[in-house]
Amino acid sequence: MPDQTHSRPTVASVEKRTDAIQAALEERGLKAGEFIEQAEHLVEEKWIPENGARVVAKAWTDPAFKQRLLANGRDAVAELGLTMPPHHRHLVVLENAPKVQNVICCTLCSCTAFTIIGLPPDWYKDLEYRARVVRQSRTVLKEMGLDLPPEVEIRVWDTTADTRYMVLPVRPPHTEGWSEEQLAKIVTKDAMIGVARLQGT
Repeated sequence: MPDQTHSRPTVASVEKRTDAIQAALEERGLKAGEFIEQAEHLVEEKWIPENGARVVAKAWTDPAFKQRLLANGRDAVAELGLTMPPHHRHLVVLENAPKVQNVICCTLCSCTAFTIIGLPPDWYKDLEYRARVVRQSRTVLKEMGLDLPPEVEIRVWDTTADTRYMVLPVRPPHTEGWSEEQLAKIVTKDAMIGVARLQGT
């Protein structure tokens, strides 16, 4: 009678598998190590929420820039030296108001305007957020700490293949007279995604 037991194959750790892939690429002349270093540099030093905070602060203090930003976000952020990948053909900036709260999501995956507002947080990529924020936006926001009164309209925007969104938060009234640098320091990634409001608004 044949042996019915089957031994499970040994699975290498993630680190070992990563090292093996990197070695295979480098054998073929592809500089995987250099690419990883470049990617880490971009993530840590270039693709940061401080970019979006600069955009928000500029819009709060420069009405003409704000109009250009709302009309064509991609062109407007380029004025500040900020770039977007070619496939991000459109950047739509959604202006919040005291009785309007815009929220962004990506129901298919986890797309954001990452070069402007930084890489998406883990919760943004989670299937529960992506599925529920569209159908139960008020409940989801409350669970995340943003308890909006019933008179506030919530608008949820779903990223598409070529369109990225960012939220322009309401400027806190106590910041009148602040410089752009001061204003940029109070703008958060969560506020630019729309799951938070800035203190005092």
